[in-house]
Amino acid sequence: MVATFKIAVLGAQGVGKSAIVRQFLYNEFSEVCVPTTARRVYLPAVVMNGHVHDLQIMDFPPITAFPVNTLQEWADVCCRGLRSVHAYVLVYDICCFDSFEYIKTIRQQILETRVIGTSETPIIIVGNKRDLQRGRVIPRWNVSNLVKKTWKCGYIECSAKYNWHILLLFSELLKSVGCA
Repeated sequence: MVATFKIAVLGAQGVGKSAIVRQFLYNEFSEVCVPTTARRVYLPAVVMNGHVHDLQIMDFPPITAFPVNTLQEWADVCCRGLRSVHAYVLVYDICCFDSFEYIKTIRQQILETRVIGTSETPIIIVGNKRDLQRGRVIPRWNVSNLVKKTWKCGYIECSAKYNWHILLLFSELLKSVGCA
């Protein structure tokens, strides 16, 4: 039997969460930004090291706060399934300081309210829009150092627009949940 790995993609509005997922799944990018208003679930199967892995990728709209308990999670339709995933992908726009502050807050809330028994749930921080490097608001080294050394999370920068490091992101994600 093939296990299904659940992945939550979170971030502020306009950071490119859906663009990253769509680039990974369909190898397509749209210049038109359509805000995600409801949770979208994708069910791809991927092959890694000769093994098939079923994924459940959940693309969430921006949430005001991480649900503190199961009741709150199920009361808010947008948050359903958020507390029991196998990995979190927290996306920010490298050109928007507020989007980094958003994932900083969500990451802290995840750590404070995580489901018992999932203390090792991987969190990968993703700096999107690398193609807009000249507009970067925080030096890459500073973010990478904070995320890897202090937060003990994975860190990847990518460009959904140019499909740069998208496969690397999902490859690292699968390795982090034990698919390597």
